[in-house]
Amino acid sequence: MHPIDEITLTGVRAFGYHGVFEDERREGQEFVVDVTLYVDTTEAAETDDVADTVHYGEVAERIVELVGGEPLNLIEGVAARIADDLLSYDLVQVVAVTVHKPQAPITVPFSDVSVTIRRGRPAEAVES
Repeated sequence: MHPIDEITLTGVRAFGYHGVFEDERREGQEFVVDVTLYVDTTEAAETDDVADTVHYGEVAERIVELVGGEPLNLIEGVAARIADDLLSYDLVQVVAVTVHKPQAPITVPFSDVSVTIRRGRPAEAVES
């Protein structure tokens, strides 16, 4: 069995136009994304070479691109879009994505609303 380690990015901020309401899609708002990538970092630890791991700077930039992409109604969809994309990185076996919507149109005082999803590669893809 291969080790499974974690690379976590917390608080990636990106502007997007997601939401059910017309004004959300017109004006947009800031979203905050946390991701944990489950990878085997054994080789990277041995070689000390960024090419042997997942470059978290590139991941952060990709998250910003994805949040700024085609608007969706729900942050569940935004989280799934990010998860599916990050699973395309060769070393990523499982990903957990949390999308926060701190300016969500809620009529009572609140600090944050978020959705967290976890996605993994099919078992046969992980074993190969």
